[in-house]
Amino acid sequence: MNMSPTQAPNRSTTPSPQRTVWLFFALLAAGGVAPFVFYPTLLMQILCFALFACAFNLLLGFAGLLSFGHAAFFGGAAYVCAYLCQSQGWSPELGILAGTLVAGVLGAAFGALAIRRSGIYFAMITLALAQLVYFVALQAPFTGGEDGLQGIPRGQLFGLLDLTDNLTMYFFVFGVFLLGFTLIHRVIHSPFGQVLKAIRENEARAISLGYNVDRYKLVAFILSAALAGTAGATKALVFQLASLTDVHWHMSGEVVLMTLLGGLGTVFGPVVGGATVVLLQTQLADKVGSWVTVIIGVIFVVCVMVFRRGVVGELLALRKRS
Repeated sequence: MNMSPTQAPNRSTTPSPQRTVWLFFALLAAGGVAPFVFYPTLLMQILCFALFACAFNLLLGFAGLLSFGHAAFFGGAAYVCAYLCQSQGWSPELGILAGTLVAGVLGAAFGALAIRRSGIYFAMITLALAQLVYFVALQAPFTGGEDGLQGIPRGQLFGLLDLTDNLTMYFFVFGVFLLGFTLIHRVIHSPFGQVLKAIRENEARAISLGYNVDRYKLVAFILSAALAGTAGATKALVFQLASLTDVHWHMSGEVVLMTLLGGLGTVFGPVVGGATVVLLQTQLADKVGSWVTVIIGVIFVVCVMVFRRGVVGELLALRKRS
């Protein structure tokens, strides 16, 4: 079967369970050491966007659904968490849970409408719905308009741990990332995940086997939206800011870039893609200014032309051939 650019790589690019476990422990060890070597705030930014990309990959890489509206869930949850923690005095863990819940509800509403169509029509519906969220964020009185919500208190985790300390905040963010990543890993390797792959590869055959395809798509959409919301709410606490940038359509484009760059349909690809894009943006912004967007675009074009499976996908394919 010919593979379109929006389809995930075949099973040959999926690492064995044993290798995935070793990679997971390597990720755990690296995450524990990283804040003592690198700037914790940068690492937290990478973790938030890596989780965002992993959530998006669950939808595109394993269900084959290209959404251009995931900024609505990422930014919407950021605003919800920011408002509740700043104006209502909620604790950080409750703020993140509320943001995740709202993102999941939005995902259910958006998904119920979008899954009625496929391909470019599905993508355009998600983009249009996301623009509605952007308009609400711009006009609603409690969102701060163009200024956004600033000075969000990080608070105390469970009333015990002071998250104003960057190191404590880092390990909290790392824990949130690990929980989200583990959930995504479990989903894609469950019978539910296998059905998603079957729908992605041949929807007509999945229907003929008796699967309720629309129901599986909707559940995948909700899970992806909720986890994207978790990433957005956590990011709002890290930077103590929720702004229009979080709900802008550019954010939806960035997460597509992260996923494709790292490796569509791979477990660790979105993590690599998210880290790459964030590092390019932060490290090159002071040196080249607005040209950083052009540089990232060139890198993306080269990756698509030369590394069709993304960085991680190509490495896995190379190992399979050797």
